[in-house]
Amino acid sequence: MTQLHLDQAQIDRARDSAKRIARQVFDEMAPFTTTTVERATLRLLGVDGVDENDIPLPNRVVSHLQAQNLLQHGAAIILAGAMQETGWSAQRVAQAVSCGTLTLSYPKNEAAARHAADACAATVCQHIAGQRAHRNDQIKTLGEGKTPWLYLIVATGNIHEDVVQARAAAEQGADIIAVIRSTGQSLLDYVPFGATTEGFGGTYATQENFRLMRAALDEVGQKVGRYIRLTNYCSGLCMPEIAAMGAVERLDMMLNDSMYGIIFRDINMQRTFIDQFFSRMVNAYAGIIINTGEDNYLTTADAFDAAHTVLASQLINEQFAILSGLSPKQMGLGHAFEIHPELENGFLWELAHAQLVRQVFPDATLKYMPPTKYMTGNIFKGHVQDALFNMVSVLTQQNIHLTGMMTEAIHTPFIQDRFLAIQNAKYVFGTMKDLHAEIEFKRGGKIEQRAQAVLAEAEAMLAQIEAMGLAGAIGKGMFAEISRTPTGGKGLDGVIQKAGNYYNPFPHLMLPETVPQRRDALASAAQEAQYA
Repeated sequence: MTQLHLDQAQIDRARDSAKRIARQVFDEMAPFTTTTVERATLRLLGVDGVDENDIPLPNRVVSHLQAQNLLQHGAAIILAGAMQETGWSAQRVAQAVSCGTLTLSYPKNEAAARHAADACAATVCQHIAGQRAHRNDQIKTLGEGKTPWLYLIVATGNIHEDVVQARAAAEQGADIIAVIRSTGQSLLDYVPFGATTEGFGGTYATQENFRLMRAALDEVGQKVGRYIRLTNYCSGLCMPEIAAMGAVERLDMMLNDSMYGIIFRDINMQRTFIDQFFSRMVNAYAGIIINTGEDNYLTTADAFDAAHTVLASQLINEQFAILSGLSPKQMGLGHAFEIHPELENGFLWELAHAQLVRQVFPDATLKYMPPTKYMTGNIFKGHVQDALFNMVSVLTQQNIHLTGMMTEAIHTPFIQDRFLAIQNAKYVFGTMKDLHAEIEFKRGGKIEQRAQAVLAEAEAMLAQIEAMGLAGAIGKGMFAEISRTPTGGKGLDGVIQKAGNYYNPFPHLMLPETVPQRRDALASAAQEAQYA
């Protein structure tokens, strides 16, 4: 399909505004860490498990550091200092703290503690790099599905039943398995431990559940002859910890949006912005593709009227991702087929929106979401809506395709529902495989005019956000028509100002040389904090 004629200068101006917006937020948040970033750091350094009351040891250690007024220095240097002085492992130190037999203090030899923290961090980075290399080797050996990759959800609440359904979905043609989290987990300020068999509307995200599903998908991938990707939810109050666990266990994709938790879960925006920088850095290093959540805006706002908010948010998410070291190929920027089915020419507008996103982000691994808002109990009409969605996806060369379900509005899809949905998508993808290369957009036609109008609105919106700041824009409800404030929401008490000697070894190890400004900013922010 030929390209829409869009104003590249306009795209560049919009992207420049988004860059300045993201940079302003980063500079404002750089002097702070969070309890979750420090817990994720402890996990990466080897702390895991729970105490006798099932409280995770990373939580116990961070709470202890807060009580000792030490967390502002960074958990890594305190833990490493204790390891040096006792000769114990990170896990044994954490257990001793939990039992009350060890009280942590600032290391007597700061340089030695930093060196020890660096050594521990380098070991886990080597493991994560090995997992990334193994993924690449498996894709090279087994191959992978053709894009658009078919993305299917499992959500039984029981990880063992999820494994059964995931195997079936892969054998039916799914390329990506997403394990939906149990309802409300994003609001838990801890990560459950071990394999779980009870969840509501989904299955708890735990490291053991990640390991079990990864092993199952590796096994079924060998059977079907292609690499099957695994997705989970790197969002909520424990965003950095879930990123760390996913990196260790070789997840391939993570739902990881910069604003979703603020808008839809009322998580404090300062906490979210700090956490998303760290979590995306870990995802970037692990070779994980993030999936952003702009499609959710269209469930609360009208998909036709609010189309420009999706593009504006995607441009901001892109710039946050760049600051955290993510390459375009790791940016699963989200959008959705959600226009009211009774709107005249709705298909044209959906095509315009999808093609606009494809052209603005030519190198991104775009994620396209199916109709949900206007799905009803009429499964026959729903199947047709999904077919039209499938058509737009293949015509505009989307990458990640969340398979639409005709029973979306009735119940959690059964295996047979997934089978029919996959057959629908595969039929459309196959019969229209090269249609995009055979047709052209009418110059100045309805589709092109619609795309140009959305682009112009997005540029104007980003200029407005740049003038007032992202926090102000969210406060005015400019995204999804939901308003939040910088001091509102859950988790603000977990935001900690860094001391002048704050230390975390992972930014120096994980951030690529292409983003040295972020490493420098993190270091200088800590130095400046002592004079604040």
